[in-house]
Amino acid sequence: MRIKMPGKTKINNGIFNIVIYVLLLFLAVIMLYPLLFVLSASFSDPKAVAGGEMLLLPVRPSLEGYRYLLQYKEIWAGYLNTVFYMFLGTLLNLAATLPCAYAMSRKDLKGQKYLMVFFMITMYFSGGMIPGYLNIKSLGLLDTRSIILINGLVSTFNLIVARTYFLTAIPWEIQEAAVIDGCNDFQIFGKIVFPLSKAITVVMTLYYGVGRWNSYFTEMIYLKDRGKFPLQLFLREILTKSTFAKTAMADGMSFSAEQMMALIKQADTANMIKYGVIVISALPMLIIYPFLQKYFEQGVMIGSVKG
Repeated sequence: MRIKMPGKTKINNGIFNIVIYVLLLFLAVIMLYPLLFVLSASFSDPKAVAGGEMLLLPVRPSLEGYRYLLQYKEIWAGYLNTVFYMFLGTLLNLAATLPCAYAMSRKDLKGQKYLMVFFMITMYFSGGMIPGYLNIKSLGLLDTRSIILINGLVSTFNLIVARTYFLTAIPWEIQEAAVIDGCNDFQIFGKIVFPLSKAITVVMTLYYGVGRWNSYFTEMIYLKDRGKFPLQLFLREILTKSTFAKTAMADGMSFSAEQMMALIKQADTANMIKYGVIVISALPMLIIYPFLQKYFEQGVMIGSVKG
């Protein structure tokens, strides 16, 4: 039996749908325009981009920036460093966060509330940058890859997200049944809980992986050897060079003719390659994300326990 909707309701629904589509289209334009602009700028004449001639499509298309990038060995060394920090660092993040979150989700853990408060305090208070630097220096970790890997090993926010997942998505009855079968805590986590937690594992991998990929501040503070720099530090360096000449002239700084020519050449080179570096630095995450997006859907464990 079909229920006929009143004409006024149909009109209201139609208006609502139009508003939603217009809003979504507006949001899509806002989000896609910067991506398309950077991609077009990477193929355009840098002087045309700097002069504001390019709005969306490439102006005087050229591959000169990408050709220069292929010869810029430090960029590719930084790329390899970033891949290393991301993969190994993310594995360490998962190895520290997931077992800790599982332990915090256990109902039989004594002092659970106090431990959670202790973790949450670190979200709002810290020792500060200078004490942190002195602490790292005293441990002999300055200018080492180890400090990049172990810094921020556990994110309190991610810990809370993973703990909430274990509390709501993994039925306590499964764990009780495993105890009856003779499993200890390590076996419960390794053989039962972790295999059933693919969704939260992928989400944590994405959170930590993107954070590792985009990280530059920690590396800027603790690393001096350019051979250990990640890609983002070289990108920052290029962006700084591209604006230095313009800022210097705007501030009225005086330079000799040779110095000014050198600054302008440096700025032109940086402008030529900066958009290309942005593209190659963002491309891996843009490619990976659509394949992982489906794991954000919750409810993997719905219906696994009856009664």
